[in-house]
Amino acid sequence: MSEIDAVERSRLTTRAAVASIAMAVILIVLKSWAAYKTDSTAMLGSLADSGLDLVASLVVLLGVRIAAQPADWDHRFGHGKAEALASLVQVILITISAIFIGFRAIQRLLAHAETADAELGIGVSLIAMILTAALITYQRHVVRRTGSLAIGTDRLHYSSDLLLNGSVIVALALDQYAGLTGTDAVFGLLIALWLLWGAWNASSHALDQLMDREWPDELRERFLAAAREYPELSGLHDFRTRSSGTHFFAQFHVWVPADWTVQEAHDRLDAAEEALRDRFPGTEILIHVDPEGQTDRETMLPQEITERAT
Repeated sequence: MSEIDAVERSRLTTRAAVASIAMAVILIVLKSWAAYKTDSTAMLGSLADSGLDLVASLVVLLGVRIAAQPADWDHRFGHGKAEALASLVQVILITISAIFIGFRAIQRLLAHAETADAELGIGVSLIAMILTAALITYQRHVVRRTGSLAIGTDRLHYSSDLLLNGSVIVALALDQYAGLTGTDAVFGLLIALWLLWGAWNASSHALDQLMDREWPDELRERFLAAAREYPELSGLHDFRTRSSGTHFFAQFHVWVPADWTVQEAHDRLDAAEEALRDRFPGTEILIHVDPEGQTDRETMLPQEITERAT
């Protein structure tokens, strides 16, 4: 990622977000027309996904803007969890849409319904794939310049849309040209299940943040490895972490020699803390000083107390 200032980063990420919203609006218009003309359940599922793309882009944009606000008197730890709440709103909408699409697909299977005007549905899906590929290319450029997590996540979501639009083309072709009646409805049902799976994954990530889940093991180990490079932190223990939106929090205790003064401990640990913040941007670090060998049992888990006792 190249080094750019905050103004340029904001400009690029805002443009990418607006491009994502504009893309969703265009696809909704095209797919609404195609779904009405073809009566395709698979196309209906693709339409619902584009609708969710629009809602997700708007909700995530709002959540990111709120989450980026600095801490205030009412929210001393910041507003980062707004992103998790935005994700839960998205999960609810995805689940409702998936249930509707699945119900509609089962109805068509039981009625042995056929699709009409497959050429229109295939044409719209091809246009959607071309436009989506162009958006993904632009988003990749923005992510490389800014390192934006939000735009990177949105890019992954739109990448999966390429597969979704391709499945609509296959469903329409098999249903109308290969004479496999019901294929469209089956693909519609599969799309509904795919949406539910995506909702489940999104909800688990959101709940992890709301429940203050620890960092992933890889990130924890990377942070601890960096901390070991500073002699002042050799007595690091009781390491705890959590995340809130794009903000990360790490807190731990450090044993310091008994002959250090309060001022010396403060200066040494402040320097180490500042160095770690430079290496882990967006991370708030809180260090608690302990006399060498002392352990605060009230901050330990029961199993940690048992392990140390043995």
